[in-house]
Amino acid sequence: MPDQTILETVWYDATPAQQGLWILDRIERLRPAYLIPSVLEFSGPVDHDLLVSSVRRALARHPAMRSVFRLDIRRRQVEYRTDAPPPEVTFAAAPAGGWASGELARRVEDRCYAPFDLAAEAPARAEVIGVDAETTLLVLTVHHIVFDGWSRRLVVAEIAELYRAALAGREPELAEPGHPAALPAAAPEEELGARIEAVTDRLRGAPTGVPLPYDRLPEGESPLVSGIAAVGLDAGRTGALLAAATAEGCTAFMAAVALLAGTLARAGAQRDFLLGVVWPGRDDPAAHGVVGMLMNTVVLRVGVDENTTWRELLRRARTASIDAFVDGDVPLAPIAAALDPDRDVSRPPLTPLLVNLAEVPGEFALAAGVTARYLPLELTYSIWDLILFVRPDDGHGRLELSADYATELFDRATITGFLAALRRSATDLTTNLEEPVLEPSSTEIDLDDPAARLELVRSVWREVLVTDDVDDDAGFFDVGGNSLLLVALVEELSRASGRTFKTMDVFRAGSIAGQADLLAAAPAGDAVDGSHR
Repeated sequence: MPDQTILETVWYDATPAQQGLWILDRIERLRPAYLIPSVLEFSGPVDHDLLVSSVRRALARHPAMRSVFRLDIRRRQVEYRTDAPPPEVTFAAAPAGGWASGELARRVEDRCYAPFDLAAEAPARAEVIGVDAETTLLVLTVHHIVFDGWSRRLVVAEIAELYRAALAGREPELAEPGHPAALPAAAPEEELGARIEAVTDRLRGAPTGVPLPYDRLPEGESPLVSGIAAVGLDAGRTGALLAAATAEGCTAFMAAVALLAGTLARAGAQRDFLLGVVWPGRDDPAAHGVVGMLMNTVVLRVGVDENTTWRELLRRARTASIDAFVDGDVPLAPIAAALDPDRDVSRPPLTPLLVNLAEVPGEFALAAGVTARYLPLELTYSIWDLILFVRPDDGHGRLELSADYATELFDRATITGFLAALRRSATDLTTNLEEPVLEPSSTEIDLDDPAARLELVRSVWREVLVTDDVDDDAGFFDVGGNSLLLVALVEELSRASGRTFKTMDVFRAGSIAGQADLLAAAPAGDAVDGSHR
């Protein structure tokens, strides 16, 4: 493909939602939910000059990173060109005496969420921050219009290769960067109309929405600040769930779809659900090395009726997932317009709920003696009300269900309860595949049995602490617990036992053995203090 001095022009049909995004970017200066920020921490001695030059070179290589955009309102088309200057890469040294309390966090947040002018500047930026002699941060932020999760992996891998090559005095081993405009259309134009119609027919009749347990209803089109909550399935329950899923030809993702549909059906009157899923858009090998926004949102449909068993629901989840992914290259906008013509284009189309299989980036070596890891962001935004991530932990044989939720719409306790309901569904699925989904298991724990009480508390600790190695006499805070996990522990003990506790009493009981004794003494229906609700 031509280098950055050549003008590249590509036209896209702009949907009303895309026009709304553009207007927000140009007039309101940005919706933070459309940014993809990443913060990498390097531990060890880093050559800052080499790292800056490596980042600068990696970003400048890719046409998407040199894009500027223009909206032709009359034609309802978005034009981009890739001959703009490359993204800015800066360096910030630690001030004398080190970073003041909160100063570094504020700088990182500003670099993560400062707006881009998409008509005049590159849609990416990076800053290398020297924290101390052994710690360096890289803050990389790219607008979603040219970037996705796959692109991030490509760029970070290139930065590492460029840095290692510069240290060794050799040429980096990098493939020629691809241009998004050179990729063939995933769906040929002559087939697209028929496929849009087919997908629309498959989804027609389902409610365009999901009855999530809102504490407050969505208002306006502001970006939603996200909170994170998670629940883990222990190794035994995970193994049983995946075995049942595999027997029906289901992946871990498909099993999570079944759990989600079953849990939603149990919680209310709706029986037919549309769930959003991200399709990476990388089926063509030519797309594997291209930095760009190639992903698409697809919608799958899963129904539950009075007679649906867990086995049948797994099969329906599998069929729905395969149908959605076969049509993963079909654009969602015309389908949403046909099914919900009066929709609010500032809201996600057809469903406020996204479910995805999460890929958690692990640590990697930048160079000898230097390791790198992704840091969790202090503040995140989303356009979705709720995103359920399915995170397999192959090292421990566990499955984690993690919810990114809009804090404006949900209280943390509500999401914790929703995740607990998902885990109950997992227990019922693994207990008897032939049981109807809408008849929750009536199995009860005999709290008069000391061994049963101990096992109940052990299982709660294992799931809250995400470990299978617990000691009955160890203190909760001595084995990785903290104040937030204590809140989760209290909530889960209450849910699992049918009894409620004061947070201070659970704190004082301290160990598994102590909390099992507390369980024996707590009468059903005891008052719950406000510290964990």
